[in-house]
Amino acid sequence: MNDRQNLIPLLETKGLTKIFGSLRACDGIDLAIAPGEVHALLGENGAGKSTLVKMLFGVLEPSGGEILWKGRPVKIGSPGEARATGVGMVFQHFSLFEALTVAENIALALDGNVPIERISDEARRLSVEYGLPLDPSAHVADLSVGERQRIEIVRALLQNPELIILDEPTSVLTPQEADKLFETLAKLKAEGRSVLYISHRLEEVQRICDRATVLRHGKVTGACDPRKETPSSLARMMVGGEVAEITGAGLGEPGEVLVEVASLSAPARTPFAVTLKDVDLTVRAGEVIAIAGVAGNGQSELFDVLSGEVTVANPEAIRIAGTPAGRLGITARRLMGCSFVPEERHGHAAVPTMSLSGNLVLSRYASDRKAFLTGGWLGLINNGPVAAATKRISSAMDVRKSLVDPPAGSLSGGNLQKFIVGRELDRQPRVLVVNQPTWGVDAGAASRIRQALVDLAKSGSAVIVISQDLDEVFEIASSISVINEGRLSKPEPAATMTRERIGLLMGGFHDGAGHGVDPAEAAHAH
Repeated sequence: MNDRQNLIPLLETKGLTKIFGSLRACDGIDLAIAPGEVHALLGENGAGKSTLVKMLFGVLEPSGGEILWKGRPVKIGSPGEARATGVGMVFQHFSLFEALTVAENIALALDGNVPIERISDEARRLSVEYGLPLDPSAHVADLSVGERQRIEIVRALLQNPELIILDEPTSVLTPQEADKLFETLAKLKAEGRSVLYISHRLEEVQRICDRATVLRHGKVTGACDPRKETPSSLARMMVGGEVAEITGAGLGEPGEVLVEVASLSAPARTPFAVTLKDVDLTVRAGEVIAIAGVAGNGQSELFDVLSGEVTVANPEAIRIAGTPAGRLGITARRLMGCSFVPEERHGHAAVPTMSLSGNLVLSRYASDRKAFLTGGWLGLINNGPVAAATKRISSAMDVRKSLVDPPAGSLSGGNLQKFIVGRELDRQPRVLVVNQPTWGVDAGAASRIRQALVDLAKSGSAVIVISQDLDEVFEIASSISVINEGRLSKPEPAATMTRERIGLLMGGFHDGAGHGVDPAEAAHAH
């Protein structure tokens, strides 16, 4: 560390500031990243992390201050200039064209005229080397969120940067994939390259980062060696206080069956989608069933059929509180007391250009039409109840925003996620299905969301959580199942499930009925 600190920083900011109207998103930030250093950037959603790295990558122009590269002031006016300087970036929210293939998306970010065949070969080689499976010929529109994240990581690595900025890179990776990525980061570090690492997974920050800088409300509030801290002390630095622990998870006796899935199969809707195969699942009142798995193994497809966005031929394949629902669409299921939170915040769960209240009406016009509309289905919006509900949700979930009713897209990722989850919880649903509830969300917001899910189950609802975050799965679930290649393992009590067993199930060790086999037998077979 001392040798690195005596070197001229690879990248340094002095008084870097970004102002939006009256908001100082970044306020005089001083940051220095040494050569060969993995440097963590920590902070709550809305602390200024994304604004800072967008200035470093040329997406935003600073309002003040300067950026130095190897000791010399530089102006980074575009992502192309950033790449030419030696800075690569993997964004949390993807910058991909859905109509193009994986290889074509990668080609758009490369300088020069590189043959697409060469790009495909290099992308395939890197994806195998880093444990991030990709089909270069696949269209992005047909890929899961996890697979899209892999494109971003491989695309950045192909540019051979001296500094790579990673924004929540492991949020959609399994522990094994994350381990492979960490090996890659160690190799980059050994070569003298640097990494600016943004993550809300504090255990991995402790594991791989040499230094950490903490932002709060747009200012640098501290720096530390994360290896000398604990996850709790790092969380306290981020939020300025204690982060509440989840209470009540796994408690209580389950009640009546509220969701019953029996021998459900659904064909893949695109060449790159996953076929669901003989899925069985029973969820009772008072239960939180967590479904773990590697991205791209049928999570999105399962969510679609559970929510009614995709219906199935057999009405008995899905029963909600005893009523056949396989052929019922999402509106009909909402009217039966169900709520749904998809994994993609922007465009699926919310319209970014619409206000929070407008998004609320869009999602609840059917279930709350008497309160929200005057004159029935074709009536006018009743602004009073809508505004009151928006305020109530924002208060209950601590949604931080600069305006009373801002556009959804203006909120940070964590604050928008809190509003979306709160919007569905506000209905007090009998059944809640949520896909990746805390993806890219800071420790404080994640704690609030997870506690809300547990509290909903404790109140007598059935909760199904699809999540790739194993810490989250163990923290909130009463039972855990694993999805692999469209098959769902039999749920097992969280108290007796182990990470090793989950890893085996993720790897595809199933018996003929689709249920997980004994870990020792699976390991022997392997």
